[in-house]
Amino acid sequence: MAIYQALQQQISALERSALEAVQLKDAYQILQSVTGIGKILGLTIMLETGDIHRFAGAGNYASYCRCVDSKRISNGKKKGRGNAKAGNKYLSWAFSEAAHFAVRFEPLAQRFYERKKAKTNGIVAIRAVARKLARATWMMLKQQQPYEAKRMFPG
Repeated sequence: MAIYQALQQQISALERSALEAVQLKDAYQILQSVTGIGKILGLTIMLETGDIHRFAGAGNYASYCRCVDSKRISNGKKKGRGNAKAGNKYLSWAFSEAAHFAVRFEPLAQRFYERKKAKTNGIVAIRAVARKLARATWMMLKQQQPYEAKRMFPG
C-alpha cells in the first residue's frame, strides 16, 4: 500500500507540473467531460489537435488521428495500399487509451464494444470505439458542447 501511495503522489506531481507548464484552453475543459479522457490525455489531445477549424469534418479529424483504415478499394477489389503512417501518432495513442478507459467506465461504450467484439476481435472493436471518440471530439470542439454518451453510442 505504501508503494501505491508513493506512486500516486509522483503521478499527481507530474500532472500538476504538466498543467502548470501549459496554457489551458476552453477545449481542455470540454475534453475533460469525456469518460475516459483524464488530465494527461486531455492535454495531449488539446495540444496535438491545435485549431479544430482546420479539419473540414469529423471524418477528416478521425483520419488525422489514425483512427480509420487506409484501404484503397474500387469495385470491391483491393487497389494498392494506403499510407498507414499518415496522421498524428500521438493522437492515435491518446484515443486508443481513451477507448480502453471508456470501455471500462462508460456502460454505453462497453455495450458497443461487446457488440463489435462479437463480430470481429478485440483490437478492431477498441479501434472502433477510438474512432467514435475521435469523431465525438471533433463535434464537441467544433460546437463547444460537452460530451453526451447517448449521442455517441445510440441504443
